Amino acid sequence: MASVALDLDSDVVDLTAALVDIESVSGNEEAICGAIEAALVDVPWLQLWRHSNSLVARTALGRPDRVVIAGHVDTVPVNANLPSRVDDGYLHGLGSCDMKGGVAVGLKLAASVAAPVRDVTYVFYEAEEVEAERNGLGLISAVRPEVLTADFAVLMEPSNAVVEAGCQGTMRVDVSTYGVRAHSARAWNGVNAIHGATGILGRLTAYEPRRPVIDGLRFHEGLNAVGISGGVAGNVIPDTCTVTVNYRFAPDRTVHEAAAHLREVFDGFDVAVRDAAPGALPGLDRPAAAAFVEAVSGGADHDARPIKPKFGWTDVSLFSALGVPAVNFGPGDPELAHTQHERVPVEQLHSCLAQLTAWLS
Repeated sequence: MASVALDLDSDVVDLTAALVDIESVSGNEEAICGAIEAALVDVPWLQLWRHSNSLVARTALGRPDRVVIAGHVDTVPVNANLPSRVDDGYLHGLGSCDMKGGVAVGLKLAASVAAPVRDVTYVFYEAEEVEAERNGLGLISAVRPEVLTADFAVLMEPSNAVVEAGCQGTMRVDVSTYGVRAHSARAWNGVNAIHGATGILGRLTAYEPRRPVIDGLRFHEGLNAVGISGGVAGNVIPDTCTVTVNYRFAPDRTVHEAAAHLREVFDGFDVAVRDAAPGALPGLDRPAAAAFVEAVSGGADHDARPIKPKFGWTDVSLFSALGVPAVNFGPGDPELAHTQHERVPVEQLHSCLAQLTAWLS
């Protein structure tokens, strides 16, 4: 595999372009991880540890607190959006928004902030865009969880350069009804399970989602049908019908509490949990978090760049499970992630780097 050199002295826009031009679709992160490792190996204030195709770079200055700055290096599949290009104030290309712009900011910080006021653990990890068992952060936490221990973490997910604190949990359940098969010409001999699903749909339609306030941020839960299956043949009364429901729950609920809530909502129906991931509390009361928010939000009143709750799920959940409060903060519009027209504003690359440099300095 040909080596690729990254110039950490270059402008953050040029560095982002260089990262974008290293194709790193999930499962193909060896080249980009190798390039990042080669770029950081001679930085004297960093201790490096590589695990598979993820790299951890840490300062060890004896500061009273430690923060993590993390970003994934993989992307979704190529969609005629390579190589990178700069046009009208945007850097275009696969991964530019999600999230090589954030990775570039992290690399610039790692190579330029020699004496941060907080010890920093930089994590550049593989396989975020695929199934959880391949996730680089999860693999690191499984073998050396102490490497991720910190007082606060910043996940460089695209957030339009505003703080999105914590994240909501997600749960997918199958809610099923049962009936009795019969010939559709003699439907009275059976019980139609699909008709029985109207009770499930009625409860979903009438459902009023919670909007709890946590650390001063108003989260907004959601409960929605995302799939329905049933039917045997065109002349058979169906004996089963399953509605797949996705629950996005605020981070003040555990996975266990979320499951219990759904069983209460769908009392009388069969409810099976298919997958779930916990949310993450914002933790904005921690000193490092408060200092971060003030540094990047335009002052203590936060009027210039308001803090927002994260309604989606991100890897801040993993940090929360480790007892580390975390926020999402990075350049790029998350609405453009995974699209063919992915791009990141040049101005946000510069502003995120400047704000995080000020926070660490």
